[in-house]
This record gives sequence, C-alpha cells and structure tokens, in this order.
Amino acid sequence: MNEDDLMKVKVCFIGDAGVGKTSLIKRFVLDVFDDRYIATIGTKVTKKIVEVQEPGSNVKVMMLVWDIMGQKGFRELLREAYFFGAHGAIAVCDLTNKESLEELRYWIKALTDVAGDVPIVFAGNKADMENERVVKDAEIEELAAKYKSKAFMTSAKTGQNVEPLFKALGVAIADKMGSK
Repeated sequence: MNEDDLMKVKVCFIGDAGVGKTSLIKRFVLDVFDDRYIATIGTKVTKKIVEVQEPGSNVKVMMLVWDIMGQKGFRELLREAYFFGAHGAIAVCDLTNKESLEELRYWIKALTDVAGDVPIVFAGNKADMENERVVKDAEIEELAAKYKSKAFMTSAKTGQNVEPLFKALGVAIADKMGSK
C-alpha cells in the first residue's frame, strides 16, 4: 500500500441487546455517552477514519460501522444482509452479564457463516461497573485467543480502551487485506 492510502471497510458490531454496542460506537465516533437505553431498531451505519501504522506506510481505514439490534431472532432473520461483505467485527459482551459472553459464540458463528474468516476483536464492556462485574478478563481473553484475537475491557461511559479497540481491529483488517 502507498503512503496515506484510504481503505474502506465494513465493520459489524455483534452481541446481545443491552451490552453497549451503540454506546461504544457513539463514544468512538462522537466522543459522547448517554446512559438512557434506547434499543436499536434495524440497522444504523456510522463512519469514522482510523489511522493505523503498517510497515512502511500510514494507512487510513475508513470504518463503516454497522450497528444492529441485538435481539436473538435477528441473527437468523437478517444476518445475510447485515454480515454480507463484512471485513471485520467487534464482538461485545457485558461484563455484568455472563450470558452475553456465552452468546458471543452464536453471534460469531452467524457472522462467519456469511462473511467467512474475518478479523474479530472482543470488547468486555461496562468495565466501569466493577462492583456488578461477573465476567473475568481471563474468560474474554480465552475466547479471543480461540479466534487468534485481542480482548479489551472497555467502558463507553468513561472511554476506557474504546480507541485502542477500534485501532486493533483496523490493524487486523489492514494486515489481512494487505496480505491478499
């Protein structure tokens, strides 16, 4: 790739309803947090450019971030349209909800059935709610390792690890696309 290339990629957020997918996206794109919960209906696409360092160049990755409703029925109904053409994904679980971590396996299967072997980065969200936490770092890291990936403990509320989460996915996508 040449210096300052712009790479346009589709990034899907996956995970159950209420884990904080929309809040992470808002924190990343707009640097805001709103603690009022409004369920995502359908799909919303937002874009932001991330700069990643690659050997010999600075690559700009324009992420078209697809946010979807996390209801389980969605996985089966609209997954083809949502996941088709995805270059990568951020898999989000809620650190205060153990089931949301277990459900990620099903979301990942739905994604890979349609998009194939794409980079996935994991977010254990709501890290600011330490007193209510039931998911350990090691549990998320173990799942991420299964997919040869990274895990970040994030907080959309405080901004903890939000930028590094997206940058890690940008690097993984650039590496994969650059190796083709």
